[in-house]
Amino acid sequence: MSDFAYILIFFVYGLAFFSMGLVVALEGNRASDTRLRKALRPLAAFGLLHGLHEWMDMFRLIADAFGYRQCRLYCGAQIGFLAISFISLASFGGYLFAKTASRQRLILLLPLGLETIWVFGLLSFSYRFSGDDLWAVADVWTRYTLGIPAALLAAVGLIVQQRYFRQAGLWRFGRDAMWAAISFGWYGLVGQLFTRPSLLPPSTFLNRDLFLRLFGFPIELFRAASASLAAMFIVRFMRSFQVEIEQKIAELQAARLEEARRREALRGELYQRVIAAQEAERQRIARDLHDETGQALTAIGLGLRGLSARLQKPKNLAAAMETLRSLEELTQGALRELQRLIADLRPSHLDDLGLPAAIRWYANSVQAHSGLKIHVEIVGEEKTICSDYMTTLFRIFQEALTNVVKHAHASNVAVQLCFEPALVRLRVEDDGQGFDAELARRQKSWGLLGMQERATLLDGEFHLHSAPGRGTVVEVAIPYCPKHREEETNDDSSVAG
Repeated sequence: MSDFAYILIFFVYGLAFFSMGLVVALEGNRASDTRLRKALRPLAAFGLLHGLHEWMDMFRLIADAFGYRQCRLYCGAQIGFLAISFISLASFGGYLFAKTASRQRLILLLPLGLETIWVFGLLSFSYRFSGDDLWAVADVWTRYTLGIPAALLAAVGLIVQQRYFRQAGLWRFGRDAMWAAISFGWYGLVGQLFTRPSLLPPSTFLNRDLFLRLFGFPIELFRAASASLAAMFIVRFMRSFQVEIEQKIAELQAARLEEARRREALRGELYQRVIAAQEAERQRIARDLHDETGQALTAIGLGLRGLSARLQKPKNLAAAMETLRSLEELTQGALRELQRLIADLRPSHLDDLGLPAAIRWYANSVQAHSGLKIHVEIVGEEKTICSDYMTTLFRIFQEALTNVVKHAHASNVAVQLCFEPALVRLRVEDDGQGFDAELARRQKSWGLLGMQERATLLDGEFHLHSAPGRGTVVEVAIPYCPKHREEETNDDSSVAG
């Protein structure tokens, strides 16, 4: 075979591995599997370095054609590229073969051990051989001690990888990994066994000359074919990264759709419960007005009627004064009851004094009848909050304290209202018995869902942190007031003025 044919073979041989290394280097980081992502880095190094090694053989043939002889530095660099590339290939197989990080560290002792044997062998050969014989022996020794084990280890690692592909349902890429394993196996067992003739047995007879006599074509052509197949199948199975990404995107979209459906269903259920709660609240207010305020007003009316009759007779003046005092007490009691109802509907502190004052007032009220020690802290300078936003935040605070009183069995509650640049943040933390927050979400705790829904409807955030025996933290953050609401508020103010 002519020198030009060998030059062409070396060019294709080097191009196959170099292209594979370049593709792996550019696309390897897209793998979601950490083990595979680590393994592809040394594979990229193998492809690039081994491709350069074969191109150096090509340039050597070109130089020989023009009568130039390579220097010792060139030959040493070529052997170095060959050795490092095979060590990288062994590392690639080791990463694929080991499933855990600890096993990866152990399996990497194998390429290190091979490297140690290779170095000691070169040192001993440097005392026994010299000149071209030394470079030939070094090349053969590198292929025996590094090339064959590295290619076999890579083949085993690719077989392990094809099992991962099959388990993930990526059967086509599993087949590509298997064919790549077969290509690397033949590349190591045959391609690196038939070396150049040298003084190192068994290359004295088991060499490329024997291969050419047996099969009629050079071993370099076999290596180039094996390299091209291995590179092709490696590049093909790397397309699995894109398929995997598309699958994950589809899964995320399906999960988001399911979550949206679940939230919509919860929203509908919550809306129904809100309507029911409104009706219950109306019934309670009607009952309170009827039982307390209504009866007091009826008594006042009857008392006034009787008082009118008594005042017509001067001798009943003392009884009339007693009736007046009773009517005054009834009036004061009815007024207190009416104020209580109004305060339950909307505390006057919220409109008159603002959110911090309303929170302190309600905390003191709860502390007075529950025995809890409630500490309220206001952080930052108070800013203007939309009326409905302020009401929402106060209702969430009420619900959080109600849950503490009913369920937490706590002794202390820390309340923090923080005025930040873009939003107001409320945090309620107790030292109670806590609960499984995830379980409460799955079981649809309507109190928690109501707080979350209130915050979400105002573009806010709701966070719940709790664990059995570790207390509970409820944190909500909402903006002060959207721009369109600020404009409406300003317009209302100007019209009122």
